Amino acid sequence: MTKYNSFKEVKQAISSGETNCVSLVKHYLEQIETHKNLNVFLEVYADEALKQAETVDQKINDGTAGRLAGMVIGLKDVLAHENHGLQASSKILNGFQSQFTATAVERILAEDAIIIGRQNCDEFAMGSSNENSAFGPTLNFADPTRVPGGSSGASAVAVQADMCLASLGSDTGGSVRQPAAFCGVVGLKPTYSRVSRWGLIAYASSFDCIGPITKTVEDAALLLEIIAGADEHDSTVSHTSVPAYSENLAPKKQYRLAYMREALESEGLDEDVRKNTAAKIEQLRAAGHIVEAVDYPLMKYLLPTYYILTTAEASSNLSRFDGVRYGHRAAGVKNLEQLYKKSRAEGFGAEVRRRIILGTFVLSADYYDAYYTKAQRVRRLIKESTDEILSRYDFLISPTTPTPAIKIGEKSDDQLQMFLMDIFTVQANVIGNPCISIPNGENSAGLPIGIQILGKNFDEAEMLAFAKSLEQ
Repeated sequence: MTKYNSFKEVKQAISSGETNCVSLVKHYLEQIETHKNLNVFLEVYADEALKQAETVDQKINDGTAGRLAGMVIGLKDVLAHENHGLQASSKILNGFQSQFTATAVERILAEDAIIIGRQNCDEFAMGSSNENSAFGPTLNFADPTRVPGGSSGASAVAVQADMCLASLGSDTGGSVRQPAAFCGVVGLKPTYSRVSRWGLIAYASSFDCIGPITKTVEDAALLLEIIAGADEHDSTVSHTSVPAYSENLAPKKQYRLAYMREALESEGLDEDVRKNTAAKIEQLRAAGHIVEAVDYPLMKYLLPTYYILTTAEASSNLSRFDGVRYGHRAAGVKNLEQLYKKSRAEGFGAEVRRRIILGTFVLSADYYDAYYTKAQRVRRLIKESTDEILSRYDFLISPTTPTPAIKIGEKSDDQLQMFLMDIFTVQANVIGNPCISIPNGENSAGLPIGIQILGKNFDEAEMLAFAKSLEQ
């Protein structure tokens, strides 16, 4: 079967009679089976997807199909889908089935998207490599000895290896964009509150965002257009109107672009990443855009601020997983305290336990002001300083990641080095701004490299238009 590289191609093929939804689903199911070694899907909804494909084909014939008819989508294992498994790739939720459907998932289903299965991820979305899953690591399709990035690594590989046309992931500190860069696909993090978090298992509530992973910017724009907007279930979601992102992708003739001098001068930056980013900057200048370096001395505070605040929020959010109400419950316990301790020790993996402990520490009475309160103040400074740059420029551009995909196990024993993989992506989550990663060539070994575009709040329309111009 022909490999389709965009939803536009899929729709044209269906319209011409070249294919239909049932054939598409069968193709993706074959791809999933062929590439089982990559450990992408935790559960495949084969019969259900085929039945839904038949329904959508009939709707297409009747002229009543939704805007996503023909789009086959995978869900990261943190998004609720009623009467389907939901585990956040953790043992503590073994056997759990969701009682309701996430708003973002409801909206794509209402437009006749076909969900093909749920995808592996770092446990509770905590990780940068997809090595922290209770179900084992996912492998990068470009090189199975390497990680796909995290925490939405499997969602990115599913698109990369043509197991589905798109995925819905979650981005807390780059968890959509970083794996998109490692896998050579598009990853979009919207403005915080642009998309309802109802039905997303919480990691850090003031950072978490649902975002699409796709093969093209246009497909990401369409998915955002459909999943964004007000939701009565989420009091934190924005009521700002949702533009027709997919219909307004024509860029301006000239943009003012900034890049952080510290980012390209960083010692830890891979030489191929540096070269590709510098080449893109020169290409933009040659196209008539203004591209200037800016100093950003707060860059060294991005990761400490992010990890102090997210671990604090994780400590609070994950307290609900206690062995009492749902999920794993330890056997042979004699009292309530023992039940809590043993259930959580058995159910949570090492990285999740580490972040809970760190978060509990920074929230403790003796250290609250020294760490948590101070990090919130620095978060405000980072927001204000970034807004000041964006008052003078349209976008802030940077490499998405400091290196291409690393070898599996390469940094597992060095948490600091693992955290540094998110050095360029966490800024968007700390301040809440929209950000997108698109492919920017490959290194000398053929591994994908990404470039990242950070925009103004709720200015996804312009950011997507610029991203599409770079893609072309």
